[in-house]
Amino acid sequence: MTSFLRPHRDDVLIAVAGLLGGLALWAVGLHTQGGRPLGGAWVLLPLVGTAGLELLRRTRPQTGLVLGTVLLVLDQFTLGSLATVVMFTDLVYAAVVYGTPAAARRIPVTTGLITIGMTIGFLAWFHKPEALLIGVVTGLVSFVPATTGALVRNHREAADSARLRAEQTALLAEMDRSQAVVAERARMARELHDMVANHLSAIAIHSTAALSLDDPATTRQALTVIRENSVDGLAEMRRLIGLLRDTSGHDEPAAAPTLAGLDALIAQARVNGADSGLGFALTDRRAAEDPLPAPVELAAYRIVQESLTNALKHAAPGTVEVVVIGVDGLLTVVVTSPYGDRAGPRAPGSGAGLIGMRERTELLGGTFAAGPEKTSDGTEVWQVRAQLPAEERALNA
Repeated sequence: MTSFLRPHRDDVLIAVAGLLGGLALWAVGLHTQGGRPLGGAWVLLPLVGTAGLELLRRTRPQTGLVLGTVLLVLDQFTLGSLATVVMFTDLVYAAVVYGTPAAARRIPVTTGLITIGMTIGFLAWFHKPEALLIGVVTGLVSFVPATTGALVRNHREAADSARLRAEQTALLAEMDRSQAVVAERARMARELHDMVANHLSAIAIHSTAALSLDDPATTRQALTVIRENSVDGLAEMRRLIGLLRDTSGHDEPAAAPTLAGLDALIAQARVNGADSGLGFALTDRRAAEDPLPAPVELAAYRIVQESLTNALKHAAPGTVEVVVIGVDGLLTVVVTSPYGDRAGPRAPGSGAGLIGMRERTELLGGTFAAGPEKTSDGTEVWQVRAQLPAEERALNA
C-alpha cells in the first residue's frame, strides 16, 4: 500500500512531463485526428488519465496497462493527443519490464497478434494499400514497446543471473579458502607433533630417570641424551617456524624426511630406549630401484617415527620391530612392540599420535590399523599397520 501511494520519483517526472507536453499541444491546437464525436476539451480526459496512470508504471504496471488501453480507445473518439499515445506506449513497455513473468511473456505475443489482426482486418475492410498504415501504427504503439520491454527485461535478468553466479563463485572460493586453511592447520599440527613428540618423550623419560636414580653415571648418561634430544627438537622446531615465516614466494618444496632416514631414526631410538630395556630392529623389504612418491615417503617416515615414540612411551621391555614392505603397488609399514606394563619411567600420551598417523594414511587413500595383537606363540604385542599406495596413478585417482 505504501508503494502504491508513493510512486517512484522517475514515474512522477514522466507523468508530469507527459501531462505538460499534452497541455502544450492542446494549447496550440495540435491534434492527431479530426471529425470526432467528442471535440473541444474532451481530449484532456484521456490525457490527464493516462498521465495519472504513469504513476503506476512500476507499482501496478498491469493495472496501468489495462486502464491505459481503455483511455486510448476513448482518445480515438476525441480530437486525439500525441502525448496520450506516447504515454500509452510507455505503459506497455513498463508492463513488460516491471510486470510478472507471465505478463512479460504474454504481452508481446498479444500485441503482435493485435497488430496482425488490425492490419488484415482494415486491409480487408478498405481494400486499399493505405490500410497497411493502420497496422504499422498499431505495431508502433503496442508491439514495438512490448518487444523492447522484453529485450530489456531479458538483459536485466541475464545480468542478475551473472551477478548471482559471481556471488556464488565468490562464496565457494571463500569456502574453499576456509577449508584449505583448516586442512593446512591440521597438516601443520601433525607435522609439529611428529617432529617434536619423539624428542620430548625421550627428554621426559630420561629426566625422570635422572631424578629417580641416585647414580652419577646414569644421571650423566640421561643428561647427555636429554641434551641431544633438546638440540634436535629445537632444530626441528626452528625449521618448521622458518617455513611458516618464509614469505619469499619460492615454489620450491622444502626437503622432507624420506625412508632413507630410517636407519638414523632407529639408531636414535636405540639411544633413547636403552634405559627402558628396549631394542629396535629394522627390516626393509623394498626393491631399491622402485621410486616412491614424496608424499608416501614422508607419511611412511612419520608413521614409523610416531610408532617408535609410542613404543618409547608405553612398550614393555623387548624388541621393537619395524618392517617396511613394497609389493604390488602398495607400501606396507608394520611396527610391532612388546605390549604390557613395564617398570621404570614412562611419558604420558594424549592419543594425538594415533590420530595423526590415521589422518596421514587416509589422506593418501590408504588403510590404517593399530591395536593389540597375538603372535603365533601367544605373546601379546602392540602392532601398527599402515598400507599406502606406492604409485603416482593411485594417488591421483
